[in-house]
Amino acid sequence: MSDRSWRQVQPARRVAYGVLRAVQDSDAYANLLLPRELERAGLSGGDAALATELTYGTLRRLGTYDAVIRLAADRDPATIDPPVLDALRLGVHQLMSTRVASHAAVNESVELAREASGSGAAGFANAVLRRVSSDNPGDWLTRVADTARSDDERIGLESSHPVWIVRAFRRALAAEGRVDELDDLLDADNVSPRVTMAALPGLGETDGTRTPYSPVGFRLRAGDPEPLVRASGGTVRVQDEGSQLVALALSRLTTVGEGERWLDLCAGPGGKTALLAAEALAHGATLDANELVPARAGLVRKALAAVPLEVTVFEQDGRELASEHPGTYDRILVDAPCTGLGALRRRPEARWRKQPSDVAELAQVQAGLLRAAVTALKPGGTVAYVTCSPHLAETAGIVAQVREELGDEVEELDARAVLRRVSRGAIDLPAPLSGAGHAQLWPHRHGTDAMFLALLRKTR
Repeated sequence: MSDRSWRQVQPARRVAYGVLRAVQDSDAYANLLLPRELERAGLSGGDAALATELTYGTLRRLGTYDAVIRLAADRDPATIDPPVLDALRLGVHQLMSTRVASHAAVNESVELAREASGSGAAGFANAVLRRVSSDNPGDWLTRVADTARSDDERIGLESSHPVWIVRAFRRALAAEGRVDELDDLLDADNVSPRVTMAALPGLGETDGTRTPYSPVGFRLRAGDPEPLVRASGGTVRVQDEGSQLVALALSRLTTVGEGERWLDLCAGPGGKTALLAAEALAHGATLDANELVPARAGLVRKALAAVPLEVTVFEQDGRELASEHPGTYDRILVDAPCTGLGALRRRPEARWRKQPSDVAELAQVQAGLLRAAVTALKPGGTVAYVTCSPHLAETAGIVAQVREELGDEVEELDARAVLRRVSRGAIDLPAPLSGAGHAQLWPHRHGTDAMFLALLRKTR
């Protein structure tokens, strides 16, 4: 034990651990913090890839790993010192889900616990991790599943999703007669998504393999996308294919009339805004944007810098802005604030932060934004209601509520038909059993975030 050579923690593990601590301690977002930490540590190539896998993999499977730790330590994880618990989680991930050598996974995680909380914590971490390493992952998963008090809890433990999210996903799939896809969806949430690029139409050029659906999407053949983004001046950017599709569904819904006015009501951080701006520029339309949070409004302006179109970016509550401009716009995008349950692959910590109560609070905002957007439409204008969540209370429920309130003032268009027309290739979009016109994209079925799209046209 006097030789500390084995105690030197590899930089990739140290970066991953630091991000885990920030996520737990400071509510940091891993997708924002990790790139900065990688740059600060000077990591690239294989080391950066390892740090990324350790960070995201640990966060995605946190629920399962905590259940393993509970059994191996014979203690409630909530009673373990948080810095030690994060070291244990990082070690368990390596032991159960990677090819990292057991001795490296154990020793370096123990050293992280030692640095954080002293020799006693190191001894505890060593005992727990050696207990985990003494059996294979399949045996641990069986033991974890055996602790479940219901089938849904078992599914949640095995897939590392809170039970309420499992049930919400099941209901959303059942609404289109595809409940048998639940396991595939939960599995997809635990796989790192491929990086998808967008080339702004008329401005950027594709430089890779075309995506199956979006006419402006492509994937890099290899490497870091950031140099390409910088070299393009922002006309090429990282953007999920689902986000591309829902924006294009609005801009390409019908032939653009001369002098059309468009509005992106909830624009931050600006990816869809930039795509709409490029489309508006190409077809002679104008675009306004709005973002309540000043920092996010700044991101919108930055995203728009690549498009030579003058766009006014407002900074106010979208409900107020829309109400102040009645009968003004031909097309409005309402990319409503939501739980983000459709992007758990990219923001793995969100599944542990969100609560069912968040849905009810957001639903009030979502319905208010959609109602206000209809007010701001010209007769014959169309609003695209979009969420990055498949939860029925944030999607079909909101549309049904607003349609009932507004009566014959609005009609729902067939969003699935529009997406099929926009898409480069055939796209599997089953009709909801309710007969509604909305469309739902899925990670397991389309390789996109779970983006929801409804199109409402103002009739008078």
